[in-house]
Amino acid sequence: MEYIRRADERGQVEIDWLQSRHSFSFGHYYDPEHMGFSVLRVINEDVVKPGYGFDTHGHRDMEIITYIIDGELEHKDSQGNQAIIPVGDIQRMSAGKGILHSEFNPSSTTPTHLLQIWIQPQKHGISPSYAQKTIIPNGPLTPIVTPQGSDTAISINQDVSIYKLKLQKDEEITFSAEGRSGYLHMIKGQLNGTDKYFAAGDGYGIQNEKNVMLRAGEDTEALWFDLPHQ
Repeated sequence: MEYIRRADERGQVEIDWLQSRHSFSFGHYYDPEHMGFSVLRVINEDVVKPGYGFDTHGHRDMEIITYIIDGELEHKDSQGNQAIIPVGDIQRMSAGKGILHSEFNPSSTTPTHLLQIWIQPQKHGISPSYAQKTIIPNGPLTPIVTPQGSDTAISINQDVSIYKLKLQKDEEITFSAEGRSGYLHMIKGQLNGTDKYFAAGDGYGIQNEKNVMLRAGEDTEALWFDLPHQ
């Protein structure tokens, strides 16, 4: 099974300080055809103006991941965590039985461009927790989130791994999801297959597929999600 989500078909939010694109139903945007993929529930691509952000609000029972594309983001939460998230870091907040947090662009001049990712948890009602790690790419696919975590990846309360994809023009990558689900979210560049073409903002999901080969038409950055088959 293949699932394709084109960038220009995503839900949109445009307000004074925020430009947001929703790959799946979120907030006031609802589309029953796009409610998530496996346990992947939200991918929001946000651009936040300098000096603005999301005021304190709450979450429960969700694994929330922040990936910075450009700029940086300031995080504060009710557990006492306070940090700046720059390009190259990955952040995970396990909301668990309940947490309050805020996210702001601390710059006075530079917009923050980020991905906000929500993954449904494996266990509910856990104690909230926070993790942040600097990611150093190691080859075309670098693990940045895994169930147990590692020297290069933060842990998550779910049977999910997320990889950062970095390819130079004409490099090839083969994806497999045999007995699993996989989801590709394009950030920059383009990937081409025999009958496929994906550019920035596009999403591509597969279930129980193997040996899907794609070639970079230009230097490319993306995220690959290894997900349970549901």
